[in-house]
Amino acid sequence: MPDVFHVFSNDLVISANGDLLTADSVDLSQQRVLRRLLTNPQDYIWQPTYGAGLPQKIGLPFDVVTVEAIVAAQMCLEESVVRSPPPDVGVASFPNGMFVDIKYTEADSGLPAVLAFPVSPQGLNG
Repeated sequence: MPDVFHVFSNDLVISANGDLLTADSVDLSQQRVLRRLLTNPQDYIWQPTYGAGLPQKIGLPFDVVTVEAIVAAQMCLEESVVRSPPPDVGVASFPNGMFVDIKYTEADSGLPAVLAFPVSPQGLNG
């Protein structure tokens, strides 16, 4: 079922006809995964355990393997992600940030999805 198109930390998008743009299938799944991975635990008052908190790890020493495990565990909690085969998660560290690369299968369509993004103090554009 379509939902409002909204990429984490960005504005809502207006469609060509002036309505709010909607997303479904792979687009919606990727937006949900980004929101889950970039939301800090305790930020949602009604779901205090929601989120991986990747931005909180920037500037702290972290183990890439541990971050990959956190991302993989969070992916399994997202209903738009097929659990078998499990998502393929890669994390690379760079000074004052990390790059996350995820390959998974979207649940509704069964289509492969690739989501790759940096996490840095500048947000998704850093």
